[in-house]
Amino acid sequence: MLDANIQSQLAAYLGRITQPVELIASLDDAGQAETSAQMRELLSQIAALSDKVSARFDGAAARRPSFQITRAGADMGVEFAAIPMGHEFTSLALALLQAGGHPPKVEADVIEQIRSLQADGGGDLVFETWMSLSCHNCPDVVQALNLMAVLNPRVRHVAIDGGLFQAEVEQRGIMAVPAVFLNGQPFGSGRMELAEILAKVDTGAAARDAARLATKERFDVLVVGGGPAGAAAAVYAARKGIRTGVVAERFGGQTLDTLGIENYISVLHTEGPKFAAALEAQVRANEVDIMNGQRIAAIEPAARPGAPITLRLENGAELSARSVVLATGARWRKVGVPGEAEYANKGVAYCPHCDGPLFKGKKVAVIGGGNSGVEAAIDLAGVVQHVTLVEFADQLKADAVLVKKLQSLPNVTIHVNAQTTEIRGDGSKVTGLTFKDRASGAEHQVELAGVFVQIGLVPNTDFLKGRLELSRYGEVIVDERCATSVPGIFAAGDATTVPYKQIVIAAGEGAKAALSAFDYLIRHAAG
Repeated sequence: MLDANIQSQLAAYLGRITQPVELIASLDDAGQAETSAQMRELLSQIAALSDKVSARFDGAAARRPSFQITRAGADMGVEFAAIPMGHEFTSLALALLQAGGHPPKVEADVIEQIRSLQADGGGDLVFETWMSLSCHNCPDVVQALNLMAVLNPRVRHVAIDGGLFQAEVEQRGIMAVPAVFLNGQPFGSGRMELAEILAKVDTGAAARDAARLATKERFDVLVVGGGPAGAAAAVYAARKGIRTGVVAERFGGQTLDTLGIENYISVLHTEGPKFAAALEAQVRANEVDIMNGQRIAAIEPAARPGAPITLRLENGAELSARSVVLATGARWRKVGVPGEAEYANKGVAYCPHCDGPLFKGKKVAVIGGGNSGVEAAIDLAGVVQHVTLVEFADQLKADAVLVKKLQSLPNVTIHVNAQTTEIRGDGSKVTGLTFKDRASGAEHQVELAGVFVQIGLVPNTDFLKGRLELSRYGEVIVDERCATSVPGIFAAGDATTVPYKQIVIAAGEGAKAALSAFDYLIRHAAG
């Protein structure tokens, strides 16, 4: 299972553990014999890499094949009903380290919060995460819940590969990953970080968080958003020696949803989550105050240049700053047709890399003929039975090389000049898509199980309406110095009118916005 290079790297990691770890496998030598053999091989290889790791194959778990990771003599609730390779190999390595006593990179107050958790009535919190090994959004959820299970004996967590347990996937109606259940009931879907999970299970967390944020001193520069633009702005501001903070809903922004990055100068190839982690590491290295998991509800401009700007958070806390850099990025654009909202995560999806494996052997559609849509259709064609691509314009807008590749695939049908009018379902899941031929007016129906929407982005600027000047597309209007229509407020990245929404451009604009904010500060005394 593990090649020599990976074994060498893993052995080095396992050298950090201080307490003995047990791997307890529950195998299925009948229906899942091949997967069970692979799991046995994997666990045996891991156990051979460290004298502090042992493996047994007499587990009694109901879901087979699966294995538990626990500290010897304990009963930690960390379990994989999967062969955690691909994107989940890091989740496996971290679980081994943490179960073996290696301290997690989490603040002490968060660890204490986790240790105090319990279900209403004092029972256990039993989490199940349905994931796919090709999903780059899943590891954050798996790792957060594994950590909770390591730190708190009242928390149990099993990460389940939907491809291995398709009968359960069908039974539960899971059509998007990651999908998290708590004590048998739906808990959440999509990427969730540790802070977001804790906020949902710890009912007093929001009030405590608001009280903590309310004590923050005034910032010189407060950056709103943690994507490439926000990270660059924070680094450039902090290096000027001024008090800098970042308030973000999720650090990394859209890069967290990007599978591969191959056009960031000096980086030949990386994956979105790795790039996001590197952004955060550099911001933290510059001693920036990062306030993650926070959403801005409103912004109150300064009464006069140099006076404080106030940002009100959704949890009720207020932050104050002498200048602000808005780097709020963008989100997936919705089609806006009947059925889209109703069947979100029930067949309507926005991440083909994450959710594609759940539609193995089924028929799906992709809405959108730009690069993202055509790339999605190409990827899906290797997994599903058939792909129908629907494009509103009279020709595909993707790069010629992508179009040529798509047209060569035997299980793809392309419809241009086609307007999607409805996503149909049976009340619980998607069953089809309806589109109209814009030339003839004829209506067509396609029977399918999933619809992947890939039609561009919408800027995250709703809270700015009426506060500063926006374009008709909702983008923040900025000048060549990233200044907005309001003194002291600057903006950068995909939320602005700057053309070409690319990571490298966002980072450059973020640096420019921070330098402009610093110039503003030295020209206007604090009011």
